[in-house]
Amino acid sequence: MTQTTRNAHDVGSILLLSGAPGSGKSTIARLLTQTAERSAVHLVTDGFYTAITKGFVLPFMPEAARQNEVVLRAIVASMVAYAEGGYDVVVDGIIGPWSLQPFADAARRGLRLSLIVLRPDLAAALARASAREGRELKSVEAIKGLYGAFADLGALGPHVIDNTADTPEESVRRVRAAWNSAQFSYLPHA
Repeated sequence: MTQTTRNAHDVGSILLLSGAPGSGKSTIARLLTQTAERSAVHLVTDGFYTAITKGFVLPFMPEAARQNEVVLRAIVASMVAYAEGGYDVVVDGIIGPWSLQPFADAARRGLRLSLIVLRPDLAAALARASAREGRELKSVEAIKGLYGAFADLGALGPHVIDNTADTPEESVRRVRAAWNSAQFSYLPHA
């Protein structure tokens, strides 16, 4: 990621930047890609859902299973295309253990994949989420539920960064360093 020149055969590095709403994913992903040394893409997973203009089902509903599989395949295919085209890719979304397999499968194609879960404390996540503008999720109960989904990540615990007290710039520095470290590399299981 620190190399500034590349040839046609270079592939990009991929960062899955995850966490509950209000964890700072979008802000950090945008700043990471805007200040990158190499060509970079900020892939916002929400856009793949909002692209469904008719027939959209809320992703947490049981009847959304087929839709979610299709959307996940589209996200992974886009991520792979950009990375194989030489772009570093930051995938910004609520990516939990339940949805990591397609990303792991893609990494087996020789792509460098890292996983970072931003996890500020609940009060900070709620404060950040309520301050957002636009159509972003602001429901306290929904945010608490999604926050709980990231409370105990088991073996993925080492991929967590607590950014409760960080400014966005501090989080960017920490995330960039983590992206370059082996600790945050996501090595798929065989």
